Amino acid sequence: MTYPSTARIFEVGARDGLQNEKQIVPTDIKVELIERLVDAGVTAIEAGSFVSPKWVPQMADTADVMQKISRKSGVSYGVLTPNMKGYEGAVATKANEILIFSAASEAFNQKNINCSIAESLERFEPVVEAAKNDGIRFKASVSCALGSPFDEEISPTTVAEVAKKLYGMGAYEISIADTIGVGTPIQTQKVLEAVANVIPLDAIGVHFHDTYGQGTANIFAALQMGINKIDSSVAGLGGCPYAPGATGNVATEDVVYMLNGMGIDCGIDLKKLVKTAWFISDYLGRPPVSSVAKALKDKLD
Repeated sequence: MTYPSTARIFEVGARDGLQNEKQIVPTDIKVELIERLVDAGVTAIEAGSFVSPKWVPQMADTADVMQKISRKSGVSYGVLTPNMKGYEGAVATKANEILIFSAASEAFNQKNINCSIAESLERFEPVVEAAKNDGIRFKASVSCALGSPFDEEISPTTVAEVAKKLYGMGAYEISIADTIGVGTPIQTQKVLEAVANVIPLDAIGVHFHDTYGQGTANIFAALQMGINKIDSSVAGLGGCPYAPGATGNVATEDVVYMLNGMGIDCGIDLKKLVKTAWFISDYLGRPPVSSVAKALKDKLD
């Protein structure tokens, strides 16, 4: 079997990873986290989100974070923008790209953004039109693609339909997201096959949570299909405030260790990445959930 020779890691720890933390993480810690990740070799990072601080108080300082980070050439600093107000924040802080999302679950969409799947796509139309006019590229995610926290049946066909609509709106990548981490490798491949039937394979990315310990196995299943765009979160940070039971994202260091072992180049220094995982975990007062971070801790300088 032929695997991709390279993989692109999209690091989501600074936004998707931290958004569910109860304690407010200071701006300077977020800035240092982002800069450490970039120093480790991360070239695409979700730096924050322009959402209502009433609903996600952890992200209230995104503008400050974006202004304080030292930008590195060749690195894309992205932000989540659910509406035009959020898009204006992205433009004002010179984000390189924006992120939008819908879901394959009607119940999740209602809980998350108070509208149906169809309505969510309509809401994003002015945002993506503005982005296209301004020459800002955008990435989209399909949440709950392998299962819903509200006992809905999620069909691969529904996932593919949402992915096709988002791609048709102009997204350069559609990230297929297992928001509650219930997927398994064969199920993952069935969903990705359905999506690959309606959009190009090179426009498909994956975003797995590790709730049941299936994150790297599901990424391996995607790699077998030639999909090499991977979302992950340093130290396995994350969760979703609108998805009961959703635990952390698959840990970036676990993914990088696997890719290294497969001879797939992702350009990330594993030792620096593990040090970064311990930096943010020490601040939060708990160890990383990452197996690799724990295993390599005593081997760091």
